[in-house]
Amino acid sequence: MSTTIEPPTAQEPAPPAPAARFSWLATAREALDRPLAAYYLLLGASALLLTIGLIMVLSASSVYSYREHGSSYAVVTRQLVWVALGLPAAWIASRMPHRWVRRLAYPGYAISLGLLLATAFIGVEVAGNQNWLAVGPVQIQPSEIAKLALVIWAAHIYANKERRLGSLHQMVVPVVPGLLLATGLVVAGRDLGTALVFFAILLGMLWVAGAPAKMFWFCISVVSVAALGLATMEQERVARLTNFVDPFQDYHDAGWQPAHGLYALSTGGVFGQGIGASQQKWGDLPEAHTDFIFAVLGEELGLVGTLLVVGLFLTIAYAALRVARETVDPFVRYCTFGIVVWLMGQMIINVGMVLALLPVIGIPLPLVSYGGSALLPSLVALGLLIGFARREPEAARALAHRRRDRVRS
Repeated sequence: MSTTIEPPTAQEPAPPAPAARFSWLATAREALDRPLAAYYLLLGASALLLTIGLIMVLSASSVYSYREHGSSYAVVTRQLVWVALGLPAAWIASRMPHRWVRRLAYPGYAISLGLLLATAFIGVEVAGNQNWLAVGPVQIQPSEIAKLALVIWAAHIYANKERRLGSLHQMVVPVVPGLLLATGLVVAGRDLGTALVFFAILLGMLWVAGAPAKMFWFCISVVSVAALGLATMEQERVARLTNFVDPFQDYHDAGWQPAHGLYALSTGGVFGQGIGASQQKWGDLPEAHTDFIFAVLGEELGLVGTLLVVGLFLTIAYAALRVARETVDPFVRYCTFGIVVWLMGQMIINVGMVLALLPVIGIPLPLVSYGGSALLPSLVALGLLIGFARREPEAARALAHRRRDRVRS
C-alpha cells in the first residue's frame, strides 16, 4: 500500500489591512494638518498659476502680437514687466504688519473712488466699456485696483465693529453704501462684469459678518433686476444675454466669440493639442490672450490643463479659508474671506463665460489672463494671504524653529 505525500500548499497572502489601503489618505491628512500647510499651499498654487499664465499669454498672444507689433513676444514682455513689479509688491504685502495694512484702508478707498470717478468722466472707452484711465503713456483699469481697496476697507470697518455686528445698522453702515457707491461708478462706465464682482464682494463680506438670510435675498433680487435693466439698455448686451446658451444661433455676430471658445475647448480633448498648437488664436477667437485665455488653455492643454487650473484656484480657496477659520484676528478673517470671494467669483464668471454657461461680460481670469491692472492687485492680495498664513501662531513657531535649526547647522 503506497502513500502519496502531497506537497505543502503555499499559504495565501493575507488581505491588506484596511489601514494600509488608506495609508495615502492618512499621509495626505497628516501633511494638511501641519502648521505651515496653508502657507505652502498658497505659495505653491499661486506660483503655479502665475507660471501657467505666463506660458499661456506667450502662446495665446503670439499671433496677435506679431500682427500688431511685429514681434511675437511684445505682449508677453509687457506681462513680464508687470510680474517684475508685482512680485516685489506681493513680497512687501506678505511682510507688512496688519496695523500698517489697516492704516491704508481709508486712503486706499478714497483714492479708488477718485480714480473710478475720473474714469466715469474722462475714461478711455475700450470694447464699449469706459473703464480705462490714461495715466501718461500707460492705461490702467482703476476698478481692478478698487477690488483690493474695497476688501481692505470693509474688513477694517468690520474688524473695528466686531462686537457690534449684532445690530443690522452697524452691519450695513457704512460698508453697504460705500460699496454701492463704488459699484455705481463702475456701472456709469458700463462695466457690468466688474459691477457683478463688486456685488459678490459685498455679499461675501455681509455673509461672513453674519447678515440675516432675508437680507441676501433682498439684495440679490434688487441687483438682479438692476443688472437686467442695465444689460437691456444696449443692443449688444441684449444679444449676449439672449444668445449665450446657444451661441451658434447667431454665429456670425454675438455668438462668434463664445462659439469659437467652444470650438477651442472641444478640439483640445483630454490632453490638448500641445503648447503653441492652438488654431483659434490665429484670429477666429477675439481676446484670446485676455478674457478667453481659458479657451486657448483648454485647446492646448486639454481637459487635464483646465482641471489643473481650476484645482489650483480651489487650493488657494481651501488654504485661505483655513487661515480665516483658525485666526483670532477679525481683520484677517474678513480680509481673507473678501479676497477669496473676489478671486473665486471672478474665476467662476470667466470660466462660465468660456463654457457658454454665462453671458460674455468681459472678466479676465486672475493670474492667467494678460493685463497688468488685474495682475498687480491680484498678486498683492495673494501676498496678503500668504502673510496671514505665515503669521498664524503655529506657523510662526514652526518658521522660528526652522530658522534656529539653520543657524545651528
